[in-house]
Amino acid sequence: MFTQTPPIDNAYVALGSNLGDRAGNLLLAVRGMMAAGLNITRLSAIYETEPVGDLAQPSFLNMVAELGGEYLAQPEELLKALLQIEKSLGRTREVPHGPRTVDLDLLIYRNEVRYSETLTLPHPRLHERRFVLEPLAELCPQLVHPRLHRTIGQLLNDTADNSAVKRWQP
Repeated sequence: MFTQTPPIDNAYVALGSNLGDRAGNLLLAVRGMMAAGLNITRLSAIYETEPVGDLAQPSFLNMVAELGGEYLAQPEELLKALLQIEKSLGRTREVPHGPRTVDLDLLIYRNEVRYSETLTLPHPRLHERRFVLEPLAELCPQLVHPRLHRTIGQLLNDTADNSAVKRWQP
């Protein structure tokens, strides 16, 4: 029997920082999102996470923001706003997967599945990253991934990523 995925009315954005005042950078990113007119309906806790990959760099602070409300910007507009916020907070892209003041990734936008030159929805590696799945599962463990048709809780439970992710205690 075919079961239809329930509609998702929200978008989810991952926030991360591992340079400078990491918590301050996350706060500034949240404020930047609000100043850009994005309606943040919920925020996860902040998690301290080890960097992914072989590049030596400081630990990250990560969290997820849920965006919603009556008006939700189109994905391309949302991405443009997120990139502008990154730039305003000093984000540079000199070293792939390198240290950064702030990183804002559009994870899920409603039930949309898109593949374009500038935007892939849902985020192509979200299901492989514990540092994204932990805070996302905190907000919405029953949310169904639009492409994989599994809940975020199931994806977290089954991820092969064993990197350290723990709630941050300031």
